[in-house]
Amino acid sequence: MARPRQFDESEVLDAATRCFWRHGYQATSMRDLAAETNLTGASLYNAFGDKRALYRRVLAHYARHGSLQRIGELEGTLPPARAIRVFLQDIIERSLDDQDHKGCLLVNSALELAPEDEELQQAVNEQLAELEAFFWRCVRAGQKDGSISDQRPARELARFLLGILMGIRVLARAQPRRATLEAVLRPALSVLA
Repeated sequence: MARPRQFDESEVLDAATRCFWRHGYQATSMRDLAAETNLTGASLYNAFGDKRALYRRVLAHYARHGSLQRIGELEGTLPPARAIRVFLQDIIERSLDDQDHKGCLLVNSALELAPEDEELQQAVNEQLAELEAFFWRCVRAGQKDGSISDQRPARELARFLLGILMGIRVLARAQPRRATLEAVLRPALSVLA
């Protein structure tokens, strides 16, 4: 009979997220993860598999408790154009509140791993697809209610907004200044009008 787990999985994933976020995937060892999570290496392997499997879980956990949670809060409670604006403004606020300038774990993963690692590229792409789908649903709804221009296809605008989001996240690491980030956002939102 297997022993029940003696740890909170969400807390372990939070700790692993911090560790990967701080050091990046390549520079993080299982020893680092064990120290950060207060688990033995064997416990980590038994619960999550190898480092790659744990990283995939971390990416999903990061999205579920970050952007996907925020999407759930905004979508359906705010008019579509406002949901887009609030979501992107929240990203700017989160970026400016990041005193360590560690950026977005998803963007960091895309830059560090995606070109070289097909499996992790797929995990990143799944999260990007979720973000694009949010933008698409909002744009489509806004085009139906007249709050968003229908001069461009909803899919094209959704991809444009995803690019703006990724650009803001990258720029926030290098130039974390409100005026700079808001200057990127203003013309992007005007395209929707």
